[in-house]
Amino acid sequence: MAEDPYLWLEDITGDEALEWVRAHNEPTLAELCDDQFEEMRRQALEVLDTDSRIPYVRRRGDYLYNFWRDADNPRGLWRRTTLESYRTESPDWDVVFDLDAYCRAVDANWVWAGADVIEPDHNRALFSLSPGGSDAAVVREFDMVTREFVDGGFEVGEAKTQITWEDPDTVLIGTDFGPDSLTESGYPRIVKRWRRGQALADAETVFTGPATDVIVAASVDRTPGYERTFVSRAIDFFNDEVYELRAGELIRIDAPTDASVGAHHDWLTIELRTDWDTGEASYPAGALLAANYDEFLAGTASLEVVFTPDEHTALHQHVWTKDRLVLVTLKDVASDVHVLTPGTWTSEPMPGIPVNTNTVVVAADDNGDEVFLDSSGFNSPSRLLHGPVSGPLQQIKSAPAFFDSENISVTQYFATSADGTAIPYFVVGAGSGPGPTLLGGYGGFEVARTPGYDGVLGRLWLARGGTYVLANIRGGGEYGPSWHTQAMRENRHKVDEDFAAVARDLVQRGITTVDQLGAQGGSNGGLLMGIMLTKYPELFGALVCQVPLLDMKRFHLLLAGASWVAEYGDPDDAQDWEFIAKYSPYQNISADRHYPALLMTTSTRDDRVHPGHARKMTAALEAAGHQVRYYENIEGGHAGAADNAQTAFKSALSYSFLWRVLGAK
Repeated sequence: MAEDPYLWLEDITGDEALEWVRAHNEPTLAELCDDQFEEMRRQALEVLDTDSRIPYVRRRGDYLYNFWRDADNPRGLWRRTTLESYRTESPDWDVVFDLDAYCRAVDANWVWAGADVIEPDHNRALFSLSPGGSDAAVVREFDMVTREFVDGGFEVGEAKTQITWEDPDTVLIGTDFGPDSLTESGYPRIVKRWRRGQALADAETVFTGPATDVIVAASVDRTPGYERTFVSRAIDFFNDEVYELRAGELIRIDAPTDASVGAHHDWLTIELRTDWDTGEASYPAGALLAANYDEFLAGTASLEVVFTPDEHTALHQHVWTKDRLVLVTLKDVASDVHVLTPGTWTSEPMPGIPVNTNTVVVAADDNGDEVFLDSSGFNSPSRLLHGPVSGPLQQIKSAPAFFDSENISVTQYFATSADGTAIPYFVVGAGSGPGPTLLGGYGGFEVARTPGYDGVLGRLWLARGGTYVLANIRGGGEYGPSWHTQAMRENRHKVDEDFAAVARDLVQRGITTVDQLGAQGGSNGGLLMGIMLTKYPELFGALVCQVPLLDMKRFHLLLAGASWVAEYGDPDDAQDWEFIAKYSPYQNISADRHYPALLMTTSTRDDRVHPGHARKMTAALEAAGHQVRYYENIEGGHAGAADNAQTAFKSALSYSFLWRVLGAK
């Protein structure tokens, strides 16, 4: 494609582009929004809005905080309660901030993007409110005592702002300060110290990174006795330089740039992404190391091995309480939880963890011994466990069953990819022979896809007789960092080969047929769907492609795209483009091949992956003679939906399409 005739579709808010969107939304909605769709939308909303969902919490001082959306509060409530009340079936919630009421008062349509509460005082917060769900947000200071925004307090206009408290009258901020203040990826490259009452333009510059960095940010640990300020620059998506800012001096934490470092009290932890030879010892990728923090900065520390991976086992989470370290590991994508004692690093299984479920730490008190863990499986609803880190844990909340799982089984299989690698995947369903099957996958950025309960999937797909499959393909983190690194850049084809191998294996095992097999993915998973469409169309009957990357020739020029060059390669480099060009969906559309039915969805407000990807791909496919069902939500950001009602609509649209195509085969 020497010249791109569809560049005008990259105009997010231009009249011509939006007219094109409306012209494509209308026929898709007219076709798919039938009685079946309405029933699915209603059922999805019942799942999303029910009061019997688990209200997950985070401790801040004496209170447990939760953000909650339901039918009466579609934008949401930020509320709190005590642990004693939370243990009851009907906690007494104290509403700290009613976002719906605020939106009505200011006649705006804000989406909650989080609150940074000052520690350990808990009397002020910095609210981030997003217009329509975009990554860019406004920031306003909120008084937790008066429950009002602070007149003349810290306030920042719409931007991809990074902000944190340094003290009650000072914040560290990275934002759009004007020309030359953002990286090529569209994130802050300057951190400033902004004092109360000072104009933002007069704030003191603390650190500046080059425009080629992904982002520059600051964080502050306000734990009494361990107060530290950190500044980091992301050189690319996987490499960071981290510094402690001490008395105006930047002190480098001299770990490998591609490792993840963390500080807790006297300890520094280092999680390795690649092998590390210090000259004194060698440590494998995926290992977790620890050292005395001050000694490490002084260059005198000895490194201690906290966790070492093996062929089947990888580190999934590590979370501190005050005096213990909790490790969640994956063994062939099944979770295990251990508690370690610093210093000796002795490891003990955490008592009370349900077997055959996926368990994760959802909250931990790093100044106490309290942990909250969530356990669920494909056919077992979430259970929230709580207690001291040393146990015993108690189940204090449980989610309802949204579908009958009595005849729903879960089986793990392994497919053989093109290079002989065994690729695990889970099959969830009644297992009564070939039938409509939905295959999901992601395969990028070391994101591990693990088993979990999904009430919407259960009601709209499994309960209606469909089979669901989760493929744990390379590019993810299910087997540690090497599962990801072996499928980056010029080896990206392994992601697609793994997914295609699972698709073939499903047919060979008699679980489904090609005509009854659908696949769904979003973002990087949307790129995967585009590749399945253009490289492996003979394997599928239908594809759902959501908020996708598709034009890999220009991805680095659109919104946050430059930050993903480390994952995919640089299209402006001739050698990189040689391997990218082989799979880039937009450049590999064929007018001669038969493509499976396709539903393309995106969001006008997605300021991470440009909606132009989906628009241009749809236009080019249509020009090549292919039919595309297309829907673009005007709100939603990269999530594709801004509230529960929009999420239910989007889910019903996808499943209505899949049943219409796959259920008829």
